[in-house]
Amino acid sequence: MDRPKMMIDLSIIALSESISKPGNYALILEDVVGKRRIPLIIGASEAQAIAVAMEKMQPLRPFTHDLFYQTLKQTGVSMKEAIITRVQDEIFYANISLLTSSGESFTLDARPSDAIALAVRFNCPLRATAEVVDVSGYFVDDKTRDKKGSYAEYTLAELEELLAKIIKKEDYESAARVRDAIDRRMGLK
Repeated sequence: MDRPKMMIDLSIIALSESISKPGNYALILEDVVGKRRIPLIIGASEAQAIAVAMEKMQPLRPFTHDLFYQTLKQTGVSMKEAIITRVQDEIFYANISLLTSSGESFTLDARPSDAIALAVRFNCPLRATAEVVDVSGYFVDDKTRDKKGSYAEYTLAELEELLAKIIKKEDYESAARVRDAIDRRMGLK
């Protein structure tokens, strides 16, 4: 019999254009207790679906996630949680847990970006297994403190996250240095 896996609550802390994968977006999740961060690279439409829900925007026509959300609600189904279940070969997997009005619960396989887009709409918990956080999570403060200004030890996802933060602060000179480090890492310079 399978033992229940330990779950870790996550929050969305950043969503920005991916520098390393043009046309995609970097979604940064954070373990709410341990403060480890998990970077996910997602498509533009999924990023838009998440951003629209987070900002509580009302598009003129419903997106696919809005349609699915409304369908579930109209049929008396609610979403209990979104769970990132595993990571294999740098690909993340997720489930959504649903509950019918009669109390029946069931789980569906989902891409993490879709699960997150729905979790934001349902305002339900976003979680990951401890294994996912252990394998893909990193500590920002420890790595930043240890690196002492050198970008060599940063992962590409960490560099992208740093770039997004610097751009938000409108420190374009520093942003140019980080962008150059990303370009060098990708062999563009």
